[in-house]
Amino acid sequence: MANKYVDFISDEHLIECIKNLHNSYKKAKANITKKKFYNNKIDIFKLTFDAEFNQLDEKNVIESEILRQIDKSINNSIGTFHEEILGGIKGYEMGKLSGYDIKANDDSLFADIKNKHNTMNSSSAESLFQKLAHYADTYKNAKCYWVQILAKGSFNENWKGEINGKEYSHTRVYKISGDQFYTILTGDNKAFLKLYKALPNAISDFLKTTQNDKVNKKDSALSEIQTEAKTTKRSIFDQISFENFGYYLGFDEL
Repeated sequence: MANKYVDFISDEHLIECIKNLHNSYKKAKANITKKKFYNNKIDIFKLTFDAEFNQLDEKNVIESEILRQIDKSINNSIGTFHEEILGGIKGYEMGKLSGYDIKANDDSLFADIKNKHNTMNSSSAESLFQKLAHYADTYKNAKCYWVQILAKGSFNENWKGEINGKEYSHTRVYKISGDQFYTILTGDNKAFLKLYKALPNAISDFLKTTQNDKVNKKDSALSEIQTEAKTTKRSIFDQISFENFGYYLGFDEL
């Protein structure tokens, strides 16, 4: 029977990858308590401008701000999502704390997956090159890749150049965009596109199987603020302003 979503991994594997990412979203949101939300002080003026200029209500503005705060965590989780997808392709496996993210079962390929092209500083880039070069030297038939899932172009080329003032190059160390890497592993130059187009239906099917298990209210920054605003009869923004800047002149009157 043909797969419903994509033809290079099973439907069950794709749904499992989506489930794992969904759990990461829930965990990241649950970790944003009111205390953490207030950690760096909330820009109460920006909240007001965001609401008025973008025609959003207070609840939606706070939800957007919470999503912004968990963005780094979610980006890392999406990188893991791609690792899990790629590890489900026949002939390949995930590294699972082995120093690489993806490898071929026959040791002909090793890869480190980054979700975005700009996630490394020069020291991290140097360390990654050295690691990939080590795999290439250890496994003489292996090609080793720095994979940029979301890159600034479509490419598959030798990774060489100056890093931290040193020249680096290796005949079997490459940097590659997400679309090209999916092509190598699947043999299908539209595999990355197929995954993108399949996700809405697959996510919808997954969500139908889950209960309405939103973040526990006691762990939700927004729910905590809403409860206190209801008690004090303040707006959400006034409650946030009072709790962040109640020591400012006149703010105790909010």
